[in-house]
Amino acid sequence: MLKKLWLTFSQALAVLLALYFITEVLRPNWVPDWLQKPAHEVAQPEGVAGYRLAVDKAMPAVVNIFTSKRISETPKHPFFEDPEIRKFFGDELDESQDSEEQASSLGSGVIVSSDGLIVTNQHVVEAADDIEVGLNDGRTTKAELVGTDPETDLAVLRIKLSDLPNLKFAAEDTVKVGDVVLAMGNPFGVGQTVTMGIVSALGRNHVGINTFENFIQTDAAINPGNSGGALVDTAGNLLGINTAIYSRSGGSLGIGFAIPAPTVQNVLNQIVRNGTVTRGYIGVEQQNITAELATAFDLPQKDGVIVAGIVKDGPADKAGLKVGDILLKLDNKKISDTTQMLNQIAAYSPGEKKAIELLREGKPQTLTIEIGVRPKPGAFINR
Repeated sequence: MLKKLWLTFSQALAVLLALYFITEVLRPNWVPDWLQKPAHEVAQPEGVAGYRLAVDKAMPAVVNIFTSKRISETPKHPFFEDPEIRKFFGDELDESQDSEEQASSLGSGVIVSSDGLIVTNQHVVEAADDIEVGLNDGRTTKAELVGTDPETDLAVLRIKLSDLPNLKFAAEDTVKVGDVVLAMGNPFGVGQTVTMGIVSALGRNHVGINTFENFIQTDAAINPGNSGGALVDTAGNLLGINTAIYSRSGGSLGIGFAIPAPTVQNVLNQIVRNGTVTRGYIGVEQQNITAELATAFDLPQKDGVIVAGIVKDGPADKAGLKVGDILLKLDNKKISDTTQMLNQIAAYSPGEKKAIELLREGKPQTLTIEIGVRPKPGAFINR
């Protein structure tokens, strides 16, 4: 009986192999992919392996930015003004004296509109006399500076080209810790490259890079020259603008920071519309509550900030705030620390009136404060 079963199995296997051979020779397109290709070549489900679709979508919108600045001019020596000397050298002497040194730098940028708007870091184009943009297709063109926002380290450029590939901003709050991300730019000036990593953290602040910080932290390599480039998701949507790394050597150590898309979009819209960025302001110097201060003021919690100074005739002064007040809530939102409070106030429009809850000498109070316009960085404030 066993011998008969084995014979039947062998005959069936022989027939199947014969059918496969005939089909492969005469109709190879009938053979399923998993039979035609080795296992490592079988197409994987979308998103499991390979990000070339995201790269193909995003890379054409990532540009190289070359800047130069004239930093000095060779002074003319009085000796060369002597008419007798000039007889012998003439125009050659003038040409030799007109030479000047130039400092150049490299960075990256992202095209965000088909008519040539580009977002990059402010430090990439800071104090540049000339800005040139190199596109993915090999074209180069001059760029004009539309505006900058030093407090977020963002700048907007414009090039006079149309029908350009551009990146779309990812929807707000779509990025999560652990998501795979791609960093694109021009590291070390070697040309456009892509690195991959994950989102390590969100809402990073207290980094000490910008005034307003809400960084996406990633371990995708962001090296010198990547600044201003794109951080994209696996669908090729713009999550943020690469801006800085934590490093002791100048190379990537697996901690990079990107300015998130909502911040970039807000700054871009304001610069294009108004030429500058306007933020809310109340005119106080604030200090975080430490454990020692909480004990000294007999506070039940460590949240909130202490008013350490007030700008004369500023919104806080007019509202009646005093040095020593402990600010607990603004617009019914709990104040956790100085950075959170600064970001919250900056998001308000000047002229809005907000309730601010505080403790003064241990007693709760609520005042109404009218949001003012934040002065530009470096502006003199009379205290």
